[in-house]
Amino acid sequence: MEHLDCNRMFVTVMEIGSSARAARSLGISPGQASKLVSKLEADLGVQLLRRTTRALSATETGQAYFERIKLLLEDFAALDASVRDSSAAATGRLRLSLPVSFGTAQLAPVLVDFARAFPDIQLDVSFADRLVSLVDEGFDVAVRVGNPGDSSLIARRLCDMRIVVLAAPAYVQAHGEPADSAALAGHACVIDTNFREPLTWRFRAADGSAVTVPVAGRLRFSNGEACLAAAAAGLGIARVPSFLAGPMFRTGAVRPLLQAFEDRCYGVYVVYPPGRYLAVKVRVLVDFLVARFCGKPTWDQGWPSGIASSPESMTAGLPG
Repeated sequence: MEHLDCNRMFVTVMEIGSSARAARSLGISPGQASKLVSKLEADLGVQLLRRTTRALSATETGQAYFERIKLLLEDFAALDASVRDSSAAATGRLRLSLPVSFGTAQLAPVLVDFARAFPDIQLDVSFADRLVSLVDEGFDVAVRVGNPGDSSLIARRLCDMRIVVLAAPAYVQAHGEPADSAALAGHACVIDTNFREPLTWRFRAADGSAVTVPVAGRLRFSNGEACLAAAAAGLGIARVPSFLAGPMFRTGAVRPLLQAFEDRCYGVYVVYPPGRYLAVKVRVLVDFLVARFCGKPTWDQGWPSGIASSPESMTAGLPG
């Protein structure tokens, strides 16, 4: 244990650049700090620090030793935390970043159940469609639709999400049903400006290749729910995520169109920073979400599906 204390003292001196300030930060006297570093040098048989009346600097050996031992001490601290977590109940503050529409419609009810199941966890949830930096902004977990983003993060797939084209039965009766994606040129389309390219709708040809079709319409909303409401009112054809459309499909308020040309599914992912030891509060949340969203999504049940399966990866650029 004394050798560990010596190493901690040395690392603190190196990080702060002053033996006296390092001693104060650890709550010991400067004399004790000096003795700990000197003992470490004696045990190793090398000089780690150059000392003058004005400055303190590392020798070449000291710098190399610092870089290695600092990582080992961090691992040791993480191991301590992991052991404490493994024997403790899930507790503490948990910060989440969720996409607005999917988070509100689908994740919020699940988080209510999670809060009931884990009363000692404090949830701090932020709704935003931008890709937050989990590490820089202090988030523990995020849910992302489409490409999970930063490849340094751990990503677990929750479910598939489809983008569907739809209209009210009254609109189809009045204006006819488009036979293929190209026929959309003759229809009023309700535009969701949250999409990266809102005036270009993406479909899949019979051979599996991607097809993009220009669309136009007098109604534009930066909100999927608003687009769905306009379509349900018979004002045009909309293209929205199936997690919004599913309930209206089941009631018959709207009907799916162009299912044979439906684009491939997007993945919904829960992501979190990597680490050798995962905090219990993060692990239980991730496992809870995976368990709740496994299998065919509830919003895609009860109405005909145009897609049999989905690929493992898709591009981003869609609203959450």
